[in-house]
Amino acid sequence: MRTILFISSLASRLSEQVTQHRSSEDEVRVISPQEDPGEIQRWIAEHEYLILFPSALEDDAIRVGKDLKLIQLVSAGFDRINVDLCRSLGIPVANNGGTNAPDVAEHALMFMLAYQRRFVDFDRYVKTRQWRGIDSAQTTFTLDGKTVGIVGLGKIGQRVAQLLAPFGVRILFYDAFPPPEAVQAELEVERVSLDRLLGESDIVTIHVPLNDDTRQMINANSLSRMKPNALLVNTCRGEVIDEPALAAALKDGQIRAAALDVMVDEPPPADHPLLELDNVIFTPHTAGVTFDSFARRGEFIFANIDRVARGKEPLARVN
Repeated sequence: MRTILFISSLASRLSEQVTQHRSSEDEVRVISPQEDPGEIQRWIAEHEYLILFPSALEDDAIRVGKDLKLIQLVSAGFDRINVDLCRSLGIPVANNGGTNAPDVAEHALMFMLAYQRRFVDFDRYVKTRQWRGIDSAQTTFTLDGKTVGIVGLGKIGQRVAQLLAPFGVRILFYDAFPPPEAVQAELEVERVSLDRLLGESDIVTIHVPLNDDTRQMINANSLSRMKPNALLVNTCRGEVIDEPALAAALKDGQIRAAALDVMVDEPPPADHPLLELDNVIFTPHTAGVTFDSFARRGEFIFANIDRVARGKEPLARVN
């Protein structure tokens, strides 16, 4: 029998979407992260495997779990858990292996289409009885014929490229650790420097993990290299963008627009300068969170636990 602790803030229906993939050998205890910290530590010490949603764990709880065989994250991000401490204790940490890639990629595409075609504005116009006299001819654009730059060509970035293929776009990408050339060829993407990507792209969409190399990778200098008509899309982590610099660039017309699913502070303060701008559209960090995604995540999670139980290295290990 494999003992598995699932610390979950999900609604019970979603937790069941994940745990339905457990095997007959799995004994799963589901608890809330709001439980008493001492009780959580006691339960961690009693289990072999730990599943986390959200992907956050205090260092004291990690140390108690020094004998864990795997910490398995339900999410893709791993910036809220001390992966270096886990490594020093010999605890593998794995993320969701890109199982939410379809969801995030569709959301990024939705952002592109929504802004290019002014979906939010036009919905509001109709509801306020405005129908005629709207200048769509000069203010809406197609994806066809545009250049899209993908920053980060991992699982999500690759899915974005696949979704964009029928739209007649040229796709550039930048990635410090690119996928194999065969993958690049299949996706029909061109690898370029970040500076060139920023300078040539009509749309820039970001799909990188948050680390020391990517924190504020989009800053005043980066933004100054972008086209004045460019749209910036971010569905990964808010900290990859210098938000004051972005607000200034949008206010001054240095770039045309931004579409953001993530912010540095979530929720952002009411007086955040980006909230005051008409050329930004937002969603509340929901790009990868759909009902359908949790069954995919659960299937991957329990297959990964099974791999470790059979003495194999876990897939999607982040440390």
